[in-house]
Amino acid sequence: MNPLPLVSLGRSDLRVTPICLGTMTFGEQVGEADAHAILDLAVERGINVIDTAEMYSVPPRRETYGATERILGSWFAARPGMRQRVVLATKVAGPSRNMDWVRNGSADLTRAEIVASCEASLQRLRTDVIDLYQIHWPARNVPTFGALYFDPSKDRAYASIHEQLEGLADLVKAGKVRAVGLSNESPWGVMEFVRLAEQHGLPRIASVQNPYALTSRALDNGLDEVLHRLQVGLLAYSPLAFGALTGKYDDIGLDAAERPGRLALFDSMKKQRWARPEALAAAKLYNALARRHGLEPAQLALAFCYRSWRVTSTIVGVTSRAQLERNLAAWATTLSPELLAEIDAIRWTHRDPAQ
Repeated sequence: MNPLPLVSLGRSDLRVTPICLGTMTFGEQVGEADAHAILDLAVERGINVIDTAEMYSVPPRRETYGATERILGSWFAARPGMRQRVVLATKVAGPSRNMDWVRNGSADLTRAEIVASCEASLQRLRTDVIDLYQIHWPARNVPTFGALYFDPSKDRAYASIHEQLEGLADLVKAGKVRAVGLSNESPWGVMEFVRLAEQHGLPRIASVQNPYALTSRALDNGLDEVLHRLQVGLLAYSPLAFGALTGKYDDIGLDAAERPGRLALFDSMKKQRWARPEALAAAKLYNALARRHGLEPAQLALAFCYRSWRVTSTIVGVTSRAQLERNLAAWATTLSPELLAEIDAIRWTHRDPAQ
């Protein structure tokens, strides 16, 4: 594999590889020793950006809250000098989604809560600074995590975007955070964060971490233009749709134990967007398309994200070193215009409503 290049993350001074290691399986599906081995391999193969979050591992549980950050912290502690070699990204959880163990179930995300959560993450990560600190999901009423429609009747009072930017500014001024970003955001939210930052001299968001996959392409119809024109980087998550785009569920479904993955292991995930019947049906079509062209399904799905002009870095989550090796190998794959046209034909003839 050719060395991974470095690209700028938005207008920040962060330079990141186009493949990012996601870590939300660490502490649930992946134990500490195996997680350290995966991290070692990622750095050895040239990945320089690692993404985590205070609420990880996933699926979120009281017992594993903060576990992923602690595993990363122990990895840094055991490898002197490693912290300086990677771009470390983490996230502050938005308002509680029935997780009363996160900020005592706070229904908001205030300036003080942002600062306190960051300081707790710094302790778990055993570092003095976080390179990219992101708001995991919005505080305001907005459809997220596969919800389809905005419902104005659900609006309520919340800490303003201006206040949240002030909390992020506190961290930047204190030297605890280098750059800031968002996650699971809408076009309006991105534009408002940028507008207020520029108006008030507050930190400008460098990136947005949103889903992007063959079966989740809502970003292509609006948010992509916003990110391009405002020079905000995209960190694309779930490029394999929680494993549905690897083909492993095509024949055995989600209830079989032969090839367990997140969608098969956790009942809570069977109720979410990637396991919708429409999404699984579309995934099977893309997987079949890959095989017709002599590609592995995951190879097609990853190459689609890796080579998109929209994507700054694609977040890959794995449970083994072998999975990481396969994901890295897909970097060498280029999709022809004809194959991209076939991908779009499937999109428009067999659409998942989440798109």
